[in-house]
Amino acid sequence: MLRYLTSGESHGQSLISILDGVPANIELNIDEINEELKKRQSGYGRGGRMKIEQDKINILGGVRGKKTLGGPISIEVKNKDYKNWESYMNPMSDVDLDSKKVSNVRPGHADLVGCLKYDFDDARNVLERSSARETASRVAIGAICKQILKYFDIEFTSHVVQIGNIKDKNLYEFEYIKQNVDKSQVRCVNKEVEDLMIEEIDKVKSNGDTIGGVVEIRVKNLIPGLGSYTHFDKKIDGELAMHLMGTQAIKGVEFGIGFEVANNYGSNVMDEISYDEKNGIRRNTNNLGGIEGGMTTGEELIIRCAMKPIPTLYKPLNSINMNTLESYQASIERSDNCAVTACSVVCENVVAFVICKYFLEKIGGDNLSDLTSNYNSYVKRLGDRGWKK
Repeated sequence: MLRYLTSGESHGQSLISILDGVPANIELNIDEINEELKKRQSGYGRGGRMKIEQDKINILGGVRGKKTLGGPISIEVKNKDYKNWESYMNPMSDVDLDSKKVSNVRPGHADLVGCLKYDFDDARNVLERSSARETASRVAIGAICKQILKYFDIEFTSHVVQIGNIKDKNLYEFEYIKQNVDKSQVRCVNKEVEDLMIEEIDKVKSNGDTIGGVVEIRVKNLIPGLGSYTHFDKKIDGELAMHLMGTQAIKGVEFGIGFEVANNYGSNVMDEISYDEKNGIRRNTNNLGGIEGGMTTGEELIIRCAMKPIPTLYKPLNSINMNTLESYQASIERSDNCAVTACSVVCENVVAFVICKYFLEKIGGDNLSDLTSNYNSYVKRLGDRGWKK
């Protein structure tokens, strides 16, 4: 089973990940992984930390000569800012516990509840791990998963469809998004809407505030049958929702037309099925976003995620000092005022991990040769039943 574990703090030495379950003989392209990490750091509205860090992956084990060995892959992403924080964050030396102590906790962040749970008097111990800096690890993991799935023509893309109240209501083809999204400062493929989004970010920043938005993730060339209807924890949409909701600042996930299913009749929501010799079995629409009964249908997967505004505000909200219980304004940590662009990259790679997990579970194989053979056998059987790739 494909699984991973991450470790590390925002201002610690490194972010470390272990990715287990990758078949042997998958050739990895380090430049493609680093490009995903670079995209995570880009975008209009990002903060000063992005000027310090230039994330690059360092693979410590599980790969030889660019090819996976079948064992756990250990991954490091160094924190360049650690040199400025070593006297506060060194794991095994005496450190300065007072200069960077955080007692004035931030509404909307993990600060207060984390300290209550783990019995800390310093929210630094919480915010260092709960920080969205950790998502660099998940982007690296997702980028590796994409390279596995590339052998089977499965493709991913994502874009920003809303920042604040500025929405892009147009529908786009997968290829149009993929070809144009990286040309935009806010990963919005509509130039007019992009300009309005940038204006909104500037306005929010001038007020010392933050802003959230909505990102859309698309996956193309999936096979039917990833996931299962047989039990709740085998449904692929359930697992996708869990992993996406487990991503910092995500407060909502929907598939296809999402909550609009509640505003319509079944006759307008369900995707009618057709068959012809050229295309095989197909849905005439894709309102359900490529998932039925907890399983992929083979149609394009469409997922949207709502990201809340970042809770670190430069005009801080009223809060308390958790140690004295006196009223204070919340602490300010260096932060973005809009990270929706980064969110689209993170969520795309989070989805890639889940898709890869279910793909490997369904197809099976300890190495690329067996995986390919099993995949071709499954696709042939589907073809005998009328589904065409």
